[in-house]
Amino acid sequence: MEISQIIKEYQEGKREFSEVKLQEAEIIKLNLSGANFGFGDFRQARLGKTNFSDSCFQNADLSEALLWGTDFTNANLTNSILRESDLSGAILTSTNLTKANLIKAILSGANLSYANLGSALMIEADLSSSSDHRTNLTQCNLKNADLSYANFAGASLYQANLQGAKLCRANFQIGFHKNYLITDLTEVNLENADLSYADLTGVILRNANLKGADLTRTILTNTDLTGAIMSE
Repeated sequence: MEISQIIKEYQEGKREFSEVKLQEAEIIKLNLSGANFGFGDFRQARLGKTNFSDSCFQNADLSEALLWGTDFTNANLTNSILRESDLSGAILTSTNLTKANLIKAILSGANLSYANLGSALMIEADLSSSSDHRTNLTQCNLKNADLSYANFAGASLYQANLQGAKLCRANFQIGFHKNYLITDLTEVNLENADLSYADLTGVILRNANLKGADLTRTILTNTDLTGAIMSE
């Protein structure tokens, strides 16, 4: 299906576009909110700054897609493949990314507040803050997610749920951009999380729950653990 046909049908009121094939397509700065793109093929597509809020991308393949500043507010991306996609500055507020594949995805400066990333694969994902925007993971659900080797430099994870998450060798160090950003994990839930070999230098972990967390060779230099709950 051609992009022009999708735009025409959308403007006529159609919202059902499941299993659409749009590999390497270019959809820039359009409004396609509330549409169903489930099981669609968007590999290497350029979808920057398009409005996909309230849309469905369940089981869609967005591998290596360019999604700079794309709006996925309240969208359903359950089981979607976003491997090596670029979501820099994307809006993912309250987005459902349960069991999504975000291996090596770039999420620098993205807004993931209240997003659900339960059991997501995020190995080597870049969640560091950009020079213009702080990556926002406020109250984000990352329960049981695999974030091994992920980069959280300068990100805000206030009250995020990382219970049982795999954070082996993850980097939480201060983000050195034009602004001096300290990674904030205030009141985060890290119960039973794997933080082995992770770098938490200078991180704020005030009132965090670290009960049962694996801190084998975790770097905690200058880490603020005021009020944190630790295993006995």
